[in-house]
Amino acid sequence: MRSRLQQSFFLPALALIGVAAQAGPSGAVDLVDPPVAARAPDPGTSGRQDVSLGLTVAYRDGEIWNPNSQKSDNVRLRSYLSPGVEAEGLVGPTIEVRPGDTLRVHLENQLPADDPSCEAMPSNINIPHCFNSTNLHTHGLFVSPAGNSDNVLLTFRPGMSFDHEYAIPGDHPAGTFWYHPHLHGSTALQVSSGMGGALIVRGERAPTREASGDLDLLLKPTDALPFRERILVFQQLAYACRDADGRIKTEPADDAKGAWICDNGDVGGVEHYLGPAPPNQFGGGVWLESLRHTSINGVVVPTIRVDKTGVFERWRMIHAGVRDTVKLEIHKMREGAPEPRNVSASDMTAFIDEHCIGSDIPVFLVAADGLTMDRVRESPDVVMQPGYRWDALVAFPEPGRYCVLDGEDGPGEGLSQDQAAPPRVIAVVDVADGDTAPTGAETLRSVLVAAAKANIAGEIGDDIVADLQDGLRLTRFSPHNSLLEEEIDGLQEVVYNIDLTTNPVRYEINGKVFDPADVRYLTLGAVEDWVLSTTWDGHPHHIHTNPFQIVEVLDPDGRDVSGPDAIDNYTGTIDPQFRGLKGVWKDTIWVKNPAKSGDTTYKIRVRTTYRRYIGQAVMHCHILDHEDQGMMQIIEFVLSDGKGGVMPAGHHGGRK
Repeated sequence: MRSRLQQSFFLPALALIGVAAQAGPSGAVDLVDPPVAARAPDPGTSGRQDVSLGLTVAYRDGEIWNPNSQKSDNVRLRSYLSPGVEAEGLVGPTIEVRPGDTLRVHLENQLPADDPSCEAMPSNINIPHCFNSTNLHTHGLFVSPAGNSDNVLLTFRPGMSFDHEYAIPGDHPAGTFWYHPHLHGSTALQVSSGMGGALIVRGERAPTREASGDLDLLLKPTDALPFRERILVFQQLAYACRDADGRIKTEPADDAKGAWICDNGDVGGVEHYLGPAPPNQFGGGVWLESLRHTSINGVVVPTIRVDKTGVFERWRMIHAGVRDTVKLEIHKMREGAPEPRNVSASDMTAFIDEHCIGSDIPVFLVAADGLTMDRVRESPDVVMQPGYRWDALVAFPEPGRYCVLDGEDGPGEGLSQDQAAPPRVIAVVDVADGDTAPTGAETLRSVLVAAAKANIAGEIGDDIVADLQDGLRLTRFSPHNSLLEEEIDGLQEVVYNIDLTTNPVRYEINGKVFDPADVRYLTLGAVEDWVLSTTWDGHPHHIHTNPFQIVEVLDPDGRDVSGPDAIDNYTGTIDPQFRGLKGVWKDTIWVKNPAKSGDTTYKIRVRTTYRRYIGQAVMHCHILDHEDQGMMQIIEFVLSDGKGGVMPAGHHGGRK
């Protein structure tokens, strides 16, 4: 086995009918990009522009194809809706902006005021609660975390509305970002209901001697080089159908580890974290045992239609899910293979062994978490943890169908810590026409050199061509200067832990659960290293506002496994996810511990500087049910008082 809807701002109805049904077993469903709710101004438009849209949070009725039962399950899920926009699947609409724009989002909460989870607020804020209350986070944007900008400490109860205003700086990197709710206590449940969507910053700035340019310019479509773009939003919609006693229906019945089922007439939803009896709707191993499928743009096992062989496309891939490590691999499918949408989870491994027979199709990564890398990285697979984004260039060498797999996870490689996640086909690529064509690194180099000559003139264009010819370097498009040679001003340590000896279980950072009064102060302008580790389970570490640069990833034996040729085989199997990450800028990184022991933790060292903005933000584990239950801390970007102390906002005088 290879490691393998049209609405006004004020919607009168809470249940909205008309979401496109997913086709039954007789045929495939084509993947389409999520609809665009707000589009960026034309590149030639000068000056700051307003990009405005409305987002309504309301229940939405739809269907999700279930390969295990060979039917579509009816669901009713909390969703993002926008005027005049009807998505094909249960996914939020796309927002597009440009550097220098002001993004204005009118957010309206039309979820029911009758919210049992909020009627009796728990004394422990780290018990999930208030599932119909919400807010909004622009994941990865470098914007103010305060006021009516990217302020995740705000709360919007049912019936409330709010006008967000995100002033996107003129020097903001173009790239792939996303948005989702971030209210402590209800984040995971809402994201797992499909509340999330792509947020694309578009730009066609040419590089200069003083500043980097936008990768969009290099990949600007021409007749000869179309560079078709696709947005792929990966989600884990953990809907469940419950019996009269509130227990999740399973097969076998009343089996805590049984596959989740929905009977005829049932409507699935995401309404609870727990029981009243196992299985729970969230928690370790739950997604795997449920036998639900990771969807792309709200569709289970869609078909991606490609017109011609040998033509590189840009895939903007966003892990907008709560759980499941997605290890994306692409293999040629055997001619005459049955439709993978019709293959149950129990038969999937055998299907892959028999029909997904071709060697790995190379994937060329060009951006991590929305930030263009300093060189193209070729990989046979793409490991995506919750919160990750990868931009990749992909081409197919011959006509026919291809399996897009979520490959098998090795020990400690992802969220399935206690058992290997078996491989799944999560999409099919159907290439219509063309002769056999090369799709390797040399071909891509020729394509990118031709694109540079077509789209970028003068000496800068010549320099870019030289860079591409020298190891497919993208240094003129990488938005941040390296900090690897900078002296550091301080050290921050983060240790994730799950304490199973308490009731409720404690989800901790540095031995503490989330407390709004516990603030980590970060001085504006400082350059600091952060050392990340975990003593129990793996956790995707995410920090708001400022991204970080990866310095090293040390395995338990002290070997750096982040170099371009490094091999992470500490567990006896090769984990590819850290190779080539040294020097890469990200906002989310997997902190690994394959044996849930203090002796087997990896140490991730990253370096960052705190720029421009002051105010409070958060850092947390992006397994969002972990965050809801305490694995989060407030950070505050503060000014120095000039005397060795800091001045938090709203304070007079210094703080030592």
